[in-house]
Amino acid sequence: MTAQAHTLLLFGATGDLSRRMLLPSLCALHAEGLVPEDLRIVGTARSEMSDGEFRNFSRDALEKFLPAERRGGVADFLNRLHYQQLDVTTPEGYKELAKQAGPGEDVAIFLSTAPSLFKPTIEGLQAAGLAGEGARISLEKPLGNDLASSCEINDAVASAFPEERIFRIDHYLGKETVQNLLALRFANLMFEPLWRSQYIDHVQITVAETVGLESRVDFYDDAGALRDMVQNHMLQLLALVAMEPPSSFSANAVRDEKVKVLRALRPVSADEVVTGQYRGGASSGKIVPGYDEELGRDSDTETFVALKAHVDNWRWRGVPFYMRTGKRLHERVTEIVVQFKSVPHSIFEGAKMSANKLVIGIQPTENVQLNLMAKVPGIDQEGMVLRPVPLDIAMPDAFSGKVKRIAYERLLLDLIHGDQTLFVRRDEVEAQWKWIDAIRETWAKEGITPRTYAAGSWGPSAAIALAERDGVSWHE
Repeated sequence: MTAQAHTLLLFGATGDLSRRMLLPSLCALHAEGLVPEDLRIVGTARSEMSDGEFRNFSRDALEKFLPAERRGGVADFLNRLHYQQLDVTTPEGYKELAKQAGPGEDVAIFLSTAPSLFKPTIEGLQAAGLAGEGARISLEKPLGNDLASSCEINDAVASAFPEERIFRIDHYLGKETVQNLLALRFANLMFEPLWRSQYIDHVQITVAETVGLESRVDFYDDAGALRDMVQNHMLQLLALVAMEPPSSFSANAVRDEKVKVLRALRPVSADEVVTGQYRGGASSGKIVPGYDEELGRDSDTETFVALKAHVDNWRWRGVPFYMRTGKRLHERVTEIVVQFKSVPHSIFEGAKMSANKLVIGIQPTENVQLNLMAKVPGIDQEGMVLRPVPLDIAMPDAFSGKVKRIAYERLLLDLIHGDQTLFVRRDEVEAQWKWIDAIRETWAKEGITPRTYAAGSWGPSAAIALAERDGVSWHE
């Protein structure tokens, strides 16, 4: 699909995601002249608002969440905005929405609503003529809580929109450094020949948060860390690391290779996974309560998961992928670590050798660091002294004049222009859920429950043992 949309419908336009991410992203794109001049943005939600009230709401959001240096042309941007009150469960309201949106052939629709509302919303859109041949729809997670519910949602969407017009969002794919992983691998000859089990010892993927429940109490207690983070963000990162070179940088070519990786994931055994739940402690310099205290009741929901995964194909046979994620951890960091094997033979007698390591930082800082062995300057009669030296590329420094973007900017722009490359296809989602469901079945069968860990730590001690029994230490 290459047709450009001329109307963007934002469902859930008064919600938290819209305030923090969507409206600021669209304003930033407008300021840089990246969206079509005639693009109309129509917000809709249950709240009663006039166009003027929605624009005032949007102005407040921009002042709070968009840096001042990126607020160019705010007045012109606000003039793009329109509003239509809608209860998505009431079919009659869609007629007025259709009048606001204009012809349904060039409409891009962004659903930021509860998954339980997807089906009535899609039925309403279809009945109002807003699911025409040029219309496309974007879905914000969660897309179900297991394979069965995910299939139910996908079936509902597919009843009105074909796969080539469905844009499933994983906002990690909009992050610059995640996209840069593709450039690093496939635009540099030095990496791809080494990107295999013959030269790589293991891979680590860490998504650590210092926050607790915040405003996501009900959702998080129902989901837990495995379904909230591993099922989507972390498995997408793993797929990008492990995928074969696609034939081109096109939506289907890239996603064909990702889904092959997801289908090659070996089922995780009980001794390859550790779960945890945080208790009170010190986090970010403050004393914080435990999960059960924040929740206000006892719960067996995991706030931490560490596991060892394997991709059973020729390229990755025998290479473990260690993944960990959790809340109230020691540090906020998202990174991928590719640990290469040691040289097969050292000619430097007595020198302490360290294997090469590639660290791809995603947040809070975007950087790529490659650790190499180098000679320490000076004269030493006892032999050459070596030391690891980091080659550090900080992305903001490497590209002067480039601003740090919100991940949703890239994704919203691609939705408007109809490019699905950075969106998730149905078979990917279902392969991810199949693997996650098997882990949860193992927990139930083996009676695995979360171990406790102190807020501000790196999780349960068993997570450290998970890696160290293989002679591996987590990168910290």
